[in-house]
Order: sequence, then C-alpha cells, then structure tokens
Amino acid sequence: MIIMEKFDVIVRVPGSTANLGSGFDCIGMALQLYTTIRMKKAHDPIIKLKGNNLEGISTNPDNLVYKVAQLIFNKANIECPNFEIEIESEIPLTRGLGSSAAAIVGAMAAANVLAGNPFKTSELYQFATELEGHPDNVGSSLLGGIVIGTWDQSKVSYIRVLPPKDIKAVVAIPNFELSTKLARDVLPNFYSMRDTVHAISHSALLASALVSGDTSVLYEAMKDRIHQPYRTNLIPGMDILLENSQQYGALGIALSGAGPTIIALTNKENKRLEDYMHTVLLEHGVSSSITTLKPDVDGITIQSFVNNL
Repeated sequence: MIIMEKFDVIVRVPGSTANLGSGFDCIGMALQLYTTIRMKKAHDPIIKLKGNNLEGISTNPDNLVYKVAQLIFNKANIECPNFEIEIESEIPLTRGLGSSAAAIVGAMAAANVLAGNPFKTSELYQFATELEGHPDNVGSSLLGGIVIGTWDQSKVSYIRVLPPKDIKAVVAIPNFELSTKLARDVLPNFYSMRDTVHAISHSALLASALVSGDTSVLYEAMKDRIHQPYRTNLIPGMDILLENSQQYGALGIALSGAGPTIIALTNKENKRLEDYMHTVLLEHGVSSSITTLKPDVDGITIQSFVNNL
C-alpha cells in the first residue's frame, strides 16, 4: 500500500544558539531542537500550527513563514501562488534559541523547492541574513555545526566548522519571554577603547578555540563586554552563573542569543551543572527548564515530493 504525502515539501530546521558570549552577531551553533515546515501550493491560504511552542503565531498570510515563502517567489520573478503550510516546532519562541531564524530558513528552503529551486544554498543564506540582520543563527540553522560569519549589509562571508569533539550544551530556558528588540534596546551605541579591545581579542580567541577544538580556553574566550553586562538586569541570576559555573564543570557559559536562555558548554553529561543552573535561577525568582542538547551538524534537511523536471 502506497501512502501519498499530503504536502509537496517537508523541511526540518535546527534551532541555534548565537554569540556564545564574545562572538556577538557573528558566531552561531546549531542545536538538536527542530522546527518542521510542511508546504504546498494551494487554492487558498491555509496555515496550521502543531505543538505547544507556537502560541500567538498568526494563522493568516501575515505569518512570517508565509511572507518569507512569498518573498522567494517574488525574488525569482515567478507568479506567487497561495500556500498551505503546517508548522511544528520544538523551539520555544523568544527564548534566544533561534526560532525566527529557523522559520526564515525553513520557509525559504521549502518555497525554493516549490519554485523549482531557482536559488543556491549560498543565495538563501544571503537572503536570510538580510532579513535577520546578522549571519549567526540563520547560518548555523541552514548549514549545521558552527558558523562564523560577517555581514557588511551586502555580502555574507563565513566559515563552517564542526563543533569540538564531545561538546554538549546545558541549556537553561527561563519560563518567560524576552523580545530581541528589548534585549537590543538596552545596549549602548558607543564603547570604550578598553571594551573594544576586549571584544576583539576574546572573539578572536573564541573563533580559534572552536576551529582548533581546544576547549581549554573557552571559559575565558566566551567572556563578553559588548552585550551581556547590559542584559544581566533582564535575567536575574545570570551574572552569578556567568561568574561561577566553571566550578561546576562548565567549559564556557553565555547568554544564548538575546536571551533569556543561558547556555553552558560541557564535554560530558553533567547533572551537577544542570542542578546548579536551575538552583541559581530559582533563588532569583526565575523558574526554568533545564536540558542538555547536542549540536546539530546536518543543518536543514529537505524532503521533496515535487517533480520539477
């Protein structure tokens, strides 16, 4: 018995953690936490949501996934059809785990298939960065692994590397949302020479550690003066975790993206570290869920049921 797939394309996109401390807006790592988008051309716009992580997401054509799918057809100068879309996600919204980047990348890849694949992966990366404004989350979700990239408002330049051997992420996800806009609004417009030098040296050390696999310097390399000090008041207990988690087995620790999630890197299962992160946040009035995630090294995966020949 042959079971026909209802949708023409199914994409699965990993979430991501961005910055890793000092790699502000330029370093991202994909995580084994996924958004799945199913899509086909349709007579009328239809958007269906599955799961518990999509509360408040629009089911009208102003939905981000729907709008991005339209964008791909428009960029290809192809008449845009209506779409039926089903979205399912393990990635919590506005927690600093790349939910919007996964939606953008997944929508672009799915629509690209329906449009006959007019764009290469590198072009999709470019489009996604234009929408996000920085290449870290979208790059790691698209390509998997760790992406170190720059964006000069016209071109993405990047390298992709595999995560250091046995690396894992202990992820503390507070039970409150934090908008990226709010987290960016608290940042200053100007920095001192001392903080600028600190940022350059630590991001260089971080990139080198990730490329070489030398995790012994991660705790120092992930220290930051560009964004984390200004966001500590938004996440009670974060400053203590950043200061003391090495004593509990963290190789490095940082705010994940714009937060409020906090991510600690380790090379082993570490319940002591999990318990410590949970306890500190709870002592500061923040309930959280704690999980350990492996990096995703595959990036986006696409199942196509369309014959574009």
